Amino acid sequence: MFKFIKHLRNVIAFNQLDKSKRRLVFYSEGKNYWVHLQGMVNALLNEYDIPICYVSSSADDPGLAIKHKNYHSFIIDDGWIRNWFFENIETDVMVMTMPDIGQYQVKRSRHKVHYVYTQHSLVSLHMVYRPGALDHYDSIFCAAPHHKVEIRALEKLNDLPVKNLYEHGYERLDSIIHEASKHQKPDNTPKHVLLAPSWGENSIIELLGSQVVDEILDAGFKLTLRPHPQTLIFAKTKVDAIIKKHKNNSLFNFEANVAGQQSLQDSDVMICDWSGAALDYAFGLNKPVVFIDVPRKVNNPDYEKLNIEPFEVSIRNKIGYVVRMDEIGNLGQHIENTLTKYEGHTFDNEIYSLTKSAEKGASLLKGILDEIKQK
Repeated sequence: MFKFIKHLRNVIAFNQLDKSKRRLVFYSEGKNYWVHLQGMVNALLNEYDIPICYVSSSADDPGLAIKHKNYHSFIIDDGWIRNWFFENIETDVMVMTMPDIGQYQVKRSRHKVHYVYTQHSLVSLHMVYRPGALDHYDSIFCAAPHHKVEIRALEKLNDLPVKNLYEHGYERLDSIIHEASKHQKPDNTPKHVLLAPSWGENSIIELLGSQVVDEILDAGFKLTLRPHPQTLIFAKTKVDAIIKKHKNNSLFNFEANVAGQQSLQDSDVMICDWSGAALDYAFGLNKPVVFIDVPRKVNNPDYEKLNIEPFEVSIRNKIGYVVRMDEIGNLGQHIENTLTKYEGHTFDNEIYSLTKSAEKGASLLKGILDEIKQK
């Protein structure tokens, strides 16, 4: 009851703000999404005299702790209070990383609001995302050229209104690159493997988790298991079983915080499936990825109608090595081969505004706000 009252008071407090102070709203589903918004928020506060409202559905979201005269933060639950808040919010621009607005519980406002979607992954937008995931946004901040191509193809295929597409970049990648500049490349003995799969019934944890962990440790590698947060909800029993089995093994480590970067920086190679984390790792650190070839993560069964190969499919053999499911018994050797043979990947022109996405995003948002004000 206390949380309910607190969240309701935050809705009231937001609505009592002068409209000039709530023209721009960022919404975060929780702490793991702050990294995708942080750069733009800080750039706006540092470079422009633009008030910002930051709304999060997680009490441990670092974005709630920012102190600035132009910054107001609010925690609002992810249930019906949030849904009512969204349907009635009065603001000029709302920035989110959450797909599917307007399709399920979370609706667009009954007031005139300009919705901006900013990427929280480098993966393509037509296979992993559900049909219509971005249809109800007005503007899309694209991380890379493939995002622009895919949005235009989806609009044409489904006879949708043309959206505003902006060449933004990808803040998570920029933060990894920035952090890497402060670290020396690891010189680990034994080599350190980071197991960071996606979630869902076809993920590594669900299909092969225990076997993959056993093979890596039996081969003498150090291993950090870093499951997706959703895996800790839907496959908790399997994760707990792995932890229980190996908790006394000095080579085994478990990490639940996917927003952190320590294991990314400290490891030598990542084991992954179809998670966008593999692209962050390879592009941000220029380290190899060993992909376990589990079935593709397909949330849009019509994705092939676009005749566009998803980016996460086309890039695999350029940033690492693909291991068939029936080759797991030789996983240790595949890891050794990958570490020995990988020569790196040059990704010039594949990502927009590399290392400059925060400034670019802030400038784009200012431009959108200025345009709305002139109307």
